[in-house]
Amino acid sequence: MPILAIFARVFRGEALLESLSRPIVIEALRLSAITTTTTLLLAIAIGTPLAYLLSRRRFPGKAIVDSFVELPMVLPPAVAGIGLLMAFGRRGIIGEPLAALGITIGFTTAAVVLAEFFVAAPFYVRSARSAFDAVDQELEIVSRTLGVSDWATFWRVTVPVAFPTLLGGAVMCWARALGEFGATIMFAGSFPGRTQTMPLAIYAALESDLDAALVLSAILTVVSFGVLVLLRLSVARLEARHA
Repeated sequence: MPILAIFARVFRGEALLESLSRPIVIEALRLSAITTTTTLLLAIAIGTPLAYLLSRRRFPGKAIVDSFVELPMVLPPAVAGIGLLMAFGRRGIIGEPLAALGITIGFTTAAVVLAEFFVAAPFYVRSARSAFDAVDQELEIVSRTLGVSDWATFWRVTVPVAFPTLLGGAVMCWARALGEFGATIMFAGSFPGRTQTMPLAIYAALESDLDAALVLSAILTVVSFGVLVLLRLSVARLEARHA
């Protein structure tokens, strides 16, 4: 019913096309596309080796590392935001030395990416680790005995087998980044064109421009539903190919 109510109000309104062309909508769409794509690329680049390490290696404190990796998934958004601010803000542990060098992170587009990465990357890492756990290590051993290097084995054997689950994790990571609100508004603020992503634009527009808020909500709903459908179809096709 809430989903139907959004679209009922959107299509009942007379200014749908006009709302789509408003600066608050265009800027929010552009910024969300840039920040979520950057966040996903960072999550894959950093999360893939971390997930493989957690899957294949045993070391003291591994359970603690696992817990810290997954902690942002259950951490209240307000706590995540204040933590990022205390770490990377102008007076933060890391932010203060950077500010002395003329580098500011808080309340910038970089802060948006950092907030999205903090809350969304664990979804990819968790899925990637599950994917690597499910790969039969005998396949990797056989590949190495045939003279294939560890790096080539990883890309030619491990990744193709784990790819459906890796894809699912990447999509969930991107979707979580797209919907991030709490940590972003506390650490990056809500400045149009700079830090105001789609969820923040909805919150800002709700007070003065309901049509824009409804249009943005409808777009996020369509994108989220489309992502889920494409994910299911892609995973089913990949699993059928490997069956």
